[in-house]
Amino acid sequence: MGEWLKRLVENIKKLWGTWSLAQKFVLGAIVAVVVIGLVLLFSISASPTMTPVIDAPIRDLDAQDRIVTRLNAEGVKTSISGTGVIMVPDEATARRMRALLIREDLIPQGTDPWAIFDRERWTITDFERNVNLQRSIRQMVTDHIKSLEEVDDANVTLVISRRELFAADQNPVSASVIITPKPGSDITENRKKLEGIQKILKFAVEGLKDENIVITDQRGIVLNDFTGMADMDRLTVIEKGAKMIRNLEAQYRAALLSSLQSIFGSDRVRDLNIKIEMDLSQQSVNVEEFFPIEMKPRTPGLAYDDSERAASVTRSKTTSSTTWKGTGFNPEGPSGVEGQTPPAFRDMSNLYGEVTQETLIDNEEINKKTTREEKTPTIDRVTVSANIDGVWSIKKDEQGKEIVTNGSLEREYTPVSTDDLRAATALIQNAIGYNASRGDSVTVQSIPIDRSSQFAEEDAKLLKEKRMQLVLLFAAIGLIALLFGFLIFRMVAREIERRRRAEEEERARREQELRENALMQAEEEEAQVVMSVEERTRLELQENVANMARQHPEDVASLIRTWLLEE
Repeated sequence: MGEWLKRLVENIKKLWGTWSLAQKFVLGAIVAVVVIGLVLLFSISASPTMTPVIDAPIRDLDAQDRIVTRLNAEGVKTSISGTGVIMVPDEATARRMRALLIREDLIPQGTDPWAIFDRERWTITDFERNVNLQRSIRQMVTDHIKSLEEVDDANVTLVISRRELFAADQNPVSASVIITPKPGSDITENRKKLEGIQKILKFAVEGLKDENIVITDQRGIVLNDFTGMADMDRLTVIEKGAKMIRNLEAQYRAALLSSLQSIFGSDRVRDLNIKIEMDLSQQSVNVEEFFPIEMKPRTPGLAYDDSERAASVTRSKTTSSTTWKGTGFNPEGPSGVEGQTPPAFRDMSNLYGEVTQETLIDNEEINKKTTREEKTPTIDRVTVSANIDGVWSIKKDEQGKEIVTNGSLEREYTPVSTDDLRAATALIQNAIGYNASRGDSVTVQSIPIDRSSQFAEEDAKLLKEKRMQLVLLFAAIGLIALLFGFLIFRMVAREIERRRRAEEEERARREQELRENALMQAEEEEAQVVMSVEERTRLELQENVANMARQHPEDVASLIRTWLLEE
């Protein structure tokens, strides 16, 4: 193996040496093109694949924005190709999003409904092509229905009859779907979701109608029998109407309560009840009215109405008269032939007389008004009741102090005046559009609100403040007494210290006098006193200390106290 490889390398080298420069350049270009092609192939194959939601391109930018916004709301990453095809990451997501778009009528107008079920098939005969087409449609519809979040499993059966020559002989297309809902799903009761499944089937199968679609659950109960859901729809309408009434009552209550609280205060206006009675039925009324014709309008500024009206106006008038006079002979014509005499004159045959007939026809014009009105839900009656609390004030004596009885403050209640209640009633009436003819009612009272808990808190707070005042007073008195005692103690201590210093000074002065007298006597007696150096130093220190004590008594006393504390 190694020798073969060596011979191959030697042959390539020999061949490479025999080639010209142009041949080498061409070979290098071919190798470069192959390498670039392989790199592009690997890069394209490594990039993530995207699946189209609808194979047909969507040219309408508004429709593109609506579809992309709805897919983004479901958390699906989308991209739009250069031709306008919306792409999603995988086929499962594409099926689920197709079902969602069909259910919510987001498929653009003019889009081929078969594009969402497009699947390439290779067939040989028309029969195989039709069979494969039906299988493809059934499988694709089944996959779409299974991709719904509320459906656990689905089984679809389609019956597409052979196309007949005459429409009367054509059998209708039918479809039956058995779905298994997921636990906790409401698809069996949600009419909108069931209609979405019907739309998926109608988009997929040509000629399929709603009456030929049967959707059942795993127990065989028909789900798309919407005629039996009339009572449920009626309950839904009633619930929506009740919710609309509650929202309207909440809006009125919030507006009125805010207005009254801004005037009287939030603590005084707490109770406001409003009840709205509405006629939620939808009616169509045709009214035909006739009015007199105004011949002369009313003169402006005149105190009375001088207009002239007529019940009708003559548009045309026709008068015709007929007079007949004769002997009563009525010719019958030739024998055996019926005459041309009218039956009315035939009865007067062989009679003699005179007939005069007059006909008067008047065409009158009147004012006529025809009104067709669709009545929407209207308010039948509005009732409002509100309570405004009066003002509570604390009684005070002549000195301006609160009157306290049995540990609680005495209070006085002042109700809301009649004028204020009347003004509040007028304010509410104007806010709700008061109409006495429909039985509206507005009641505003001034009933005292139970404030016992509030008064108990205020009394407890007042008692706490009183106790705090007493504590602060006693604390202030004790502090003043302590300060006064400290001052007295300080004064007594200073006086004692002053007397002690005076006694020490007096004792030191006497000792000094004695020493001086002894020295003077010794000098007078010329007594030779021999003193040592230590004695002289001690005498000088004593003199210096005595002088310092006389000059700075406070410092000396502090020094002595420090010594005593240290010892």
